[in-house]
Amino acid sequence: MARAREGTGAGNPRPGGRPRDAALDEAIILATRARLVRDGYSQMAIGDIAADAKVSRPTVYRRWENKFDLVVDALDYGFRKQRDMYTLDLSELEPREALIEAVRRLDPAYYNPDAMVLMGNFAGEALRTPELLEILRRHAVEPRVSLLERVLGELQERGAVRDDIDTYTIATMCFGSYFGAFYRGDDSEDTPEAVVAVLWPAIAADPPGGARRQR
Repeated sequence: MARAREGTGAGNPRPGGRPRDAALDEAIILATRARLVRDGYSQMAIGDIAADAKVSRPTVYRRWENKFDLVVDALDYGFRKQRDMYTLDLSELEPREALIEAVRRLDPAYYNPDAMVLMGNFAGEALRTPELLEILRRHAVEPRVSLLERVLGELQERGAVRDDIDTYTIATMCFGSYFGAFYRGDDSEDTPEAVVAVLWPAIAADPPGGARRQR
């Protein structure tokens, strides 16, 4: 199965040729990402990508052997741009606010406003090109839900959250809340606060010496 590479290879010399033009590579990558949103993987064409990037088809094929390889690099371009969002310093945040911030970063559109449509396109490709959905799971879904699981674990260590909660299921449910908001036509900007308002009373640890809540 193909997997996302660490970079597009921009600037690397071709065998027996000049170094690649990084700006030209980026123009093709950006055109590919736009076409993925508008056309979906199956319907997008190299010719359209080349026209959008204002290059020739041979220019694209000199860099990428086929459409799949180009799309893998186009996805990797976005993943590399998002990596910083998966780190979260809790030291300056109150526990409830830390959880809200972690839920906020679960939003597929936190970095890319077209991400929800893109995910839907790849879900539609699950039977024809399952490798794309697997790349999405590995590089766009798992880092997000793992961040929330890590935050919940740190809140447990701080004594702010119960020790017996199922962090995996909570993270999955919170991630799913964005898809629910999208399909119901709700504004996802309000999702983090709304989700934590419901979740917090069920997972917050009892205060020291306080009466145990009924659950």
